[in-house]
Amino acid sequence: MIFVNKGGVNPCGASESGASESDANESDANESDASEGSVMRGYFGVGVENLSKAHNAGAIYRTAHAFGADFVFAFGEGLPQRLLEQVDTSKVGRHVPFYRYRSWEELVLPEGCALVGVELCEGARDLTEFLHPKRAVYVFGPERGDLSEQVRERCRAVVRIPTRFCVNVGIAAAVVLYDRVLSLGGGTRTGIGGRIGG
Repeated sequence: MIFVNKGGVNPCGASESGASESDANESDANESDASEGSVMRGYFGVGVENLSKAHNAGAIYRTAHAFGADFVFAFGEGLPQRLLEQVDTSKVGRHVPFYRYRSWEELVLPEGCALVGVELCEGARDLTEFLHPKRAVYVFGPERGDLSEQVRERCRAVVRIPTRFCVNVGIAAAVVLYDRVLSLGGGTRTGIGGRIGG
């Protein structure tokens, strides 16, 4: 189904009604994790809106590929495919499905998948306090602008990286996806005296 806004909008534009994030997280928590160890369950995708620089798009797609994204996509004024291939050294399009949409109305998300906007704006939740949904799609805005109102209205959550000012969008993608690993990976950490290599 098309992911549409079904309720009010908070100061940053994220939907506050419909299926709540707490409901989604509770559903995730009810899934048995006894046998998964440190293996992450669920899936995620990464998208961009109106990026203007090929090297930023390439960095985001390469990062998404490295962290195991199940698909990537772009909205709005798309960059030529040849430019993306020049800067994306991991050749994401050969290994991960790539979708290009003319508008957000074309986006279809699986049932139970949450759209998460990443934006440094008032009302957004700090990434350090955010419990990532196991089934999520992360969307990043343009280099010199914000996510469009249409996008924010469709987000189940909008999160911010707690920095003093905006960082490069490619760096932002790496930070968010690494935080997803920390949030859902289930690994065990050791101190300086811990063994290296098992």
